[in-house]
Amino acid sequence: MLGKIALEEHFATEETIGDSQPYAPAESWPELRSRLLDIQDRRVREMDENGVELMLLSLNSPAVQAVPDAAKAVDLARRANDFLADEVAKRPDRFRGFAALPMQDPEAAAEELRRAVVDLGFVGALVNGFSEVDEDGSTTHYDTDDHRPFWAEVERLGVPFYLHPRNPLPRDARVYGEHQWLLGPAWAFGHETAVHALRLIGSGLFDAHPGVRIVLGHLGENLPYGLWRLDNHNAWHGRRAPGYRARRAVADYFLANFLITTSGNFTTQTLVSAIMSLGSDRILFSTDWPFENVDHAARWFDSAAISETDRHKIGRTNALREFNLAP
Repeated sequence: MLGKIALEEHFATEETIGDSQPYAPAESWPELRSRLLDIQDRRVREMDENGVELMLLSLNSPAVQAVPDAAKAVDLARRANDFLADEVAKRPDRFRGFAALPMQDPEAAAEELRRAVVDLGFVGALVNGFSEVDEDGSTTHYDTDDHRPFWAEVERLGVPFYLHPRNPLPRDARVYGEHQWLLGPAWAFGHETAVHALRLIGSGLFDAHPGVRIVLGHLGENLPYGLWRLDNHNAWHGRRAPGYRARRAVADYFLANFLITTSGNFTTQTLVSAIMSLGSDRILFSTDWPFENVDHAARWFDSAAISETDRHKIGRTNALREFNLAP
């Protein structure tokens, strides 16, 4: 399929590149490093060779979210966004930008999102999971009352918010024990992000701000396939499931306020299950470059056993609609 739009596609700056090194074996790091720092050369060739017309670019993980000093996080986000805006301006027909945000300071995050969307022309934000807020390892997720003004600004601006994974901090990763292979994309990424998404739902966020749209990668971080069980169990408690502040069932919010992408999960069985769970209007194509290969994603997607109508929606037209992109 030609004209695909991919929207979980990462880059790094010289300042943030080291954050990605733990995700690669030593022998693979030079290749990954080169991919992350490149925007205008090999990336464009990969796009041309695989029918990808447009990439929505975002800063690597955890980057801003791993800076516990809020003022430094604000500065890093601003500089990364200015760098990305300059790169996008070189090829606006091939690239658009997601804002990096200092969620350690919700007011500053709202201000930076506003600047990125209004002044820089970005199409939304991508945030790498929870944020560190203190050198002692304190963290914040975004279901807190302190973050409600930020979400009000997201709703007002009408742009999606991509909740991207990061690893749990060491103190929260003890459950994995010696099984380091479970960290990162193999399992911990999805688990951490799914719990964060459920916290947003359970907090009542979408009752207060029904226009907020959250994007999850990797075909939904396993959530589409657990919705029935979540709501079936909560139904035992009626409307008083412990700590659940939302007015409706989890699935209701997931179907109304969430989008998922194919990034890094190139399996037809899972895609078909997602279509059955959410419908093809809620799914978007992505590759997860440079952590996954563009050709692997594109060849799989172009030949996956789905209808051509669904392929075109997922590959292109859903992104045009959700990100207000000119065709």
